Amino acid sequence: MPDPILLWFRRDLRLADHPMLAEAMETGGPLIPVFLHDEVVEGQGAAPRFRLGLSVESFARDLDAVGAKLILRRGRALDSLRALCAETGARAVWWSRAYDPDARARDAEVMAGLDAEGIETRDFPGHLLFEPDSVETKTGGYYKVYTPYMKAVRDRLPDAPLAPPARLPAPESWPQSDRLDDWHMARGMNRGGAVVAKYLVVGERAARDRLDRFVAQRIADYAIARDRPDIEGTSGLSENLTYGEISIHACYRAALAAREAGAEGAEHFRKELVWRDFAYHLLHHTPRLISRNWRAEWDRFPWSEDGDSAEATAWKRGRTGMALVDAAMRELYATGRMHNRARMITGSYLTKHLQTHWKIGHDWFADCLVDWDPANNALGWQWIAGSGPDAAPYFRVYNPVSQAEKFDPEGAYRRAWIAEGQADPPQTARDFLAAAPRAWGLSATMPYPEPIVGAAEGRDRALSAYATLRGRAEGGDVTNG
Repeated sequence: MPDPILLWFRRDLRLADHPMLAEAMETGGPLIPVFLHDEVVEGQGAAPRFRLGLSVESFARDLDAVGAKLILRRGRALDSLRALCAETGARAVWWSRAYDPDARARDAEVMAGLDAEGIETRDFPGHLLFEPDSVETKTGGYYKVYTPYMKAVRDRLPDAPLAPPARLPAPESWPQSDRLDDWHMARGMNRGGAVVAKYLVVGERAARDRLDRFVAQRIADYAIARDRPDIEGTSGLSENLTYGEISIHACYRAALAAREAGAEGAEHFRKELVWRDFAYHLLHHTPRLISRNWRAEWDRFPWSEDGDSAEATAWKRGRTGMALVDAAMRELYATGRMHNRARMITGSYLTKHLQTHWKIGHDWFADCLVDWDPANNALGWQWIAGSGPDAAPYFRVYNPVSQAEKFDPEGAYRRAWIAEGQADPPQTARDFLAAAPRAWGLSATMPYPEPIVGAAEGRDRALSAYATLRGRAEGGDVTNG
């Protein structure tokens, strides 16, 4: 029997449409699937790590159904893989690529360490539509603006679908595995874990069903409905794409097929998938996107960097007095997700009205989002803050009052999440109160707060600060959506 190959799964927890797995099957040799609770996993926030644990559990069941086992180990990635190679006789370790700085540093260390010991290492595509270095400007550089990037890739076709294996070839014996329960991946969720779990859609089969339902029922109206937090107008697939429970290529092919069938919203859905790629394109070429202002001139913007200030605390707890902002922050804490339109409004309110650094919001989302994605979270925050790459130089100030009137006209979204003032709050609003730490002292009977910073006041504060930054007023280049 040939030496086994260790297949190191990370954010690619599926069997279908999997380049690494498909090529491994072609070798005909025994395959040992591995998942590591390594230094990168250890650094994740509470909600992402909790959701990752559920995905690992589901993937382990899927592997069991095709005659394989998912071997679990905890510790530094290089040490764990060295030990597994010694125990199994494996002379090759394969994995799917990652693109954020922490993962790239880990992978470079693993590759150098194993290569030095004569162990083959290979990395494969699979997380993105287009590899970051495969999209270049005419001068050979990288794209800093989405629209030209979209034009550069719009005629590229996705890879052909790859079938899932019917059965994985097994080694003569399986190495010892940790127990997933012993990792306590839900520990950071405290009492909120049981609440958030009700809103999750976990695993490869569930992800595929979710895509099929979206295409059949909602993709036609996606271009308009996606902006309405009061209705179910989005795909919800960001949760599943985050852990690779469905491939980005499968979603892209579905969008193209729906467009050919005449679904008007399909093209907009395709553009959103490309935006996800664009975020990774930027992160790959400018890793500072995660940690500091993409535009260095924004280092002088007078943001507060106190994440425990009264204003930042009220924002985190959904008690700003701005109903749409508070509803969104409560949705986040109870479900681990937040509607995209609401993300823009809450981000604008934090960075503009409350004059708080985008990193405070970025880090809170990284702890609370079950669909946390390092590239898209960072790009989203820098885009709304104004410190990131953008085609338009204007300063965005979203008015949470007018945004509510436009995108939640009947108040359904706000009522769904704000219990105060309702004689019989809906289950969603009660779920937030059940998930929130007792130390916050929240209840449905307490009075709803007055705005800590009003819409007009916050806009004036933001514009004044921006004028100071630029050294001049730019009244014509301001949005007040």
